[in-house]
Amino acid sequence: MTVTTDVLPMIFTEVEVVSVERLTPTFLRVGLGSPELADFGVDGPRYDQRIKLIFPDPVTGGITSTEGADGSWFTTWLEQPTEQRGHMRTYTIRDVRGTGEQTTLVVDIVLHLEGDLVGPGSTWASTAAIGDRLVVLAPRRGHVYGGIEFAPAPGAELLLVGDETAVPAVCTVLEQLPADARGTAFLEVPVAADVQDVRRPAGVEVVWLAREGAELGRELHDAVVAHLGIPGAEVEVGEDEVDPDLWETPSHSSSGEAVAGDAVGTGGTYAWIAGESKVVTGLRRHLVNELGFDRGRVAFMGYWRRGVAMKS
Repeated sequence: MTVTTDVLPMIFTEVEVVSVERLTPTFLRVGLGSPELADFGVDGPRYDQRIKLIFPDPVTGGITSTEGADGSWFTTWLEQPTEQRGHMRTYTIRDVRGTGEQTTLVVDIVLHLEGDLVGPGSTWASTAAIGDRLVVLAPRRGHVYGGIEFAPAPGAELLLVGDETAVPAVCTVLEQLPADARGTAFLEVPVAADVQDVRRPAGVEVVWLAREGAELGRELHDAVVAHLGIPGAEVEVGEDEVDPDLWETPSHSSSGEAVAGDAVGTGGTYAWIAGESKVVTGLRRHLVNELGFDRGRVAFMGYWRRGVAMKS
């Protein structure tokens, strides 16, 4: 079930699982293929390019139809019963393999989170097999799609921070950085066996932090504030203070309003921070309040929230 290239400015098509690889205890890598992916394309580096995956309903196996999709496809999709439309979630393109009709989109999926509710993506991935089918929404070559938030000023010192849900995005960014890039990436994962080899420029250090049962985000928070040298950096964030839709980047504020372009010129520090919303909120306060980071130098993204079923 596919759409013709003149219907939508993005690829909206059914894809097939062509490969499955268990990377670590927490991460599963899947390759998704379809002849329609021959039209995939991004203008410039992909960096943290997001796409949408629509998983079949775990009970009925229902998968959304892409037949006859037009500009109002999203409204039409929402109007369908859940058991027919499946579950849409957001992921980062980890890699692109092949060309033309053999193009494969590679996605890394978190299989579980300790003590938290598992979302439809993790549920699907736990039994994913070659030949399984789902639906993808991805950039079409020559059309504006969005979904890339990593946008440092030239020459900026990089600070990348994420828990396991942001590991695929950070690793993808690291592999695409120019050779002269410099900075530090802090990545928290559930266990030491989740640490992965990742290509990066010689001037970028990658610090892996394994929780091994400790409180989620604590070691990540402490490592980042120590790196930044912030005095008195202990901040308690109340549950009522966490924005469930936290998403503030140089292009959009957390309220969704457009923000003026980078006004800081070259150099300085650029921070890209993503993961559990409460952890991200605490780090945001330090960078904005204690260090006075300009909005053109930061990207804060709440990928998920503890106690709420995973968005991915």
